[in-house]
Amino acid sequence: MAAASKAGRSLRIIALPLTRPKAPLKTSANAKAALDANRMLVYYHFNIVSSASDSRQTSKISQYVNKATTKVAAIWADFGKAPEDNWKFKLYKYGERLSDRIDFEELALKGVDPSLGPSLAHPDVGGKEAEKIENDSPSPESLISIIYPPSTFRSLGAGSSSNTHPVLEHLRDLLATREPRHRKGFWTWTIIAPFTAPFAIIPVIPNLPFFFCAWRAWSHYRAYRSSQYLKLLLEHGMIVPQESAELDEIYATTAPSPESTHDTKASSEEEPLLSKAAPPQILLDRKAIPRIVELFGLPESSSTEMYRAAEQVRLRLEPPSQ
Repeated sequence: MAAASKAGRSLRIIALPLTRPKAPLKTSANAKAALDANRMLVYYHFNIVSSASDSRQTSKISQYVNKATTKVAAIWADFGKAPEDNWKFKLYKYGERLSDRIDFEELALKGVDPSLGPSLAHPDVGGKEAEKIENDSPSPESLISIIYPPSTFRSLGAGSSSNTHPVLEHLRDLLATREPRHRKGFWTWTIIAPFTAPFAIIPVIPNLPFFFCAWRAWSHYRAYRSSQYLKLLLEHGMIVPQESAELDEIYATTAPSPESTHDTKASSEEEPLLSKAAPPQILLDRKAIPRIVELFGLPESSSTEMYRAAEQVRLRLEPPSQ
């Protein structure tokens, strides 16, 4: 395993392209570009834990929230250990299926804890403007490397009129799309939650609709706050691109061939009214995921998130049923 891959493990973002776009970057330069089928879909593995965060005094509210989150996670894990005919196990299996349907982008974003990353002020859920960053010029220790396979992103730079690095531009587009979506999701589920109160009168079984609403509101809130935080990191130049030749090699040796996913010539002849451009090509093969986990020394749980992202992308690219 390369030393460069292990260095700075606590402050890094790993960009894993999932699909190759069918149009240059400049054709989708708008607020919804990250969701455009023409755009490259990327799974971001965030590992943003500053060494200084251990010595910073976290607020009591943050401590209570972290303890509550840990407790809920432990209770949920115990549900999965219940007998198969028990309602707890059935609820656990159903909840896991729901998790698989949540956008992988949301799941990745909500895993970022701004209180553990490089310290800077960021806006609240009401959208108030951020205060000035604590340090005008970030120290090298606080810089976050975004590791990417250069060959995959190189083609995007040719189609962009911006001087911003393609990997940073894609991340910025993604955050611009996800931030308002998660803010709306937070308020929507928060407003719906009180209407589930009548279910509390049912004995024995917990008020599952309320807990579901609270869970979705909390998930959207975490993703929303993370989007704000990451956007500020980009604005202050604290995220810097870093090529990975090892990651490039994994993509080169495992990416499916275009012929195996689509026959462009046949499609253009049979469907002349559709665009003649080839559809997005899947880049991340499932067999590459164990190698990526090993390369960067990631926990085994990371592979589950990558498999989920790869499966969601496959389903997104499937043609609609007639």
